[in-house]
Parts: sequence; C-alpha cells; structure tokens
Amino acid sequence: MLTKLILLFKANSFFHLIKIFIIFGIAGSMSVFVSDPLLKIVKLDELISFYPIYILIRLIIIFPIYQVILYAIAIIFGEYEYFRKFFQKFFNLFKIK
Repeated sequence: MLTKLILLFKANSFFHLIKIFIIFGIAGSMSVFVSDPLLKIVKLDELISFYPIYILIRLIIIFPIYQVILYAIAIIFGEYEYFRKFFQKFFNLFKIK
C-alpha cells in the first residue's frame, strides 16, 4: 500500500512522501484560514444568499490562494522543484487541445 503511494506521488522515500503530505496539509489549512478574512472584507455571505452558489464562489476564490500558499510552503520545506513539476502536470490536464 505504501509503495503504491510512493510510486503514485513519485516520492523518493517514505519520509519524502510524509513531507509531501505535510506540505499539502499545511497549504490547504492555511488557504482556508487566509481566505476567510478576505471573504469577510468582500462580504460574500451578504451578497449571495443561495448557499450552493456561495460555496462554489468560495472555492473559486480559495483555489488561487491555495496555489500561492502551496508554492510558499514548498519553498520553505525545500520541495519547490517537486511541486513545480506537480503543477505542470496538473495544469497540463486542463490544456485545450
């Protein structure tokens, strides 16, 4: 099971995989934490009363914040190159052919 995860994430070792998971976890938590005051400044909850649309717009706002924070956390942990390759692969999925 762990070897499959290591191969899936293209990690060098088990500890590298743990480091990758920690970076994803910190970045995800921080992006939600940072976006909350931003959404309060914009007063998104007052502008949109229909909850499913509110959640959709909130996710659209959180996504770019997550990308920036993920890069920042990756730099701090010394994994910039790994996440650069990860983003290139991820965004190639959305390319229009």
